[in-house]
Amino acid sequence: MRVPPLLAAFSLVLVAACTSAGGQGGPEIEVLGDFGVKPKVVFPDGEPAGDLRVREQMVGTGSVIKGDDLVVAHYTAHVWDGEDNRLLASSFNQGAPAAFPLGHSIAGVGKALRGHRVGSRVVAAIPPGEGYGPNPPGGMTADDELFYVVDVLGAFPPDAAARGRGGGGTLAGVKVAGGPGERPVLTLPRERPPARLRSKVLIRGAGPRTQAGQLLVTQYEGRIWGSGASADSTWEAGQPKAFQIGNGSVIPGWDKALVGVPVGSRVAVVVPPGLGYGKGLPPLIKPTDTLVFVVDVLAAY
Repeated sequence: MRVPPLLAAFSLVLVAACTSAGGQGGPEIEVLGDFGVKPKVVFPDGEPAGDLRVREQMVGTGSVIKGDDLVVAHYTAHVWDGEDNRLLASSFNQGAPAAFPLGHSIAGVGKALRGHRVGSRVVAAIPPGEGYGPNPPGGMTADDELFYVVDVLGAFPPDAAARGRGGGGTLAGVKVAGGPGERPVLTLPRERPPARLRSKVLIRGAGPRTQAGQLLVTQYEGRIWGSGASADSTWEAGQPKAFQIGNGSVIPGWDKALVGVPVGSRVAVVVPPGLGYGKGLPPLIKPTDTLVFVVDVLAAY
């Protein structure tokens, strides 16, 4: 996904910072900063808005966000209580953007982002009923209102797939069918698995090579060597997944196989037990299992 260049620095007083479904004006909230840079939010005195209010502060030119997309964005979130309005979380402090699966995010975030375009900055006041509900994270109460500033970097639909050059192929006897834009189909052999990590690029993307520490957006199919049972599948789940690579956030076999791969590629990987889940993932995956994955690298941030 292409990210637009940073916009010029500015200070914007949102006299109608957000608009609700009823068309009511929003609170006076000052948001300063460029797209892709941690914003400074200046809250007014007094009580928060009390209802869902959304404003597209910067207009993007990318694809339109749909309700079942996985959205990758930089964001800053505050608890808006009219007092200290403390910072709840910020991806800028974490060194990498965040992923919002809209179908599984808090309701207010999903409603706020749908219909906007990639490259937009969206500002949203989120009331308690559209937030975390009766069981909020530690340090919050069920009555807390939220305020989000979200810079949308990318949006990925359920059927997103590698679209580079290439197609099916084989790796260590594993047959992979399916071309660019298609869900892969795996056929596992009956012989013993290889003892070492094996990987092969089946569809080669045209993007830059992935780097350790980046957030990767992926689709993948996983199987257990021998039984052929599914280990995991984003295709089956109906949504891509995002994770940081090269820093121990995923199994060692993925850290080794997916760093340095061109974005847009499809990679077949055979992961021996020592580079897999270690103690396994009972009851499905045993510590001695060799795993097979086909991974589409959709984007890297």
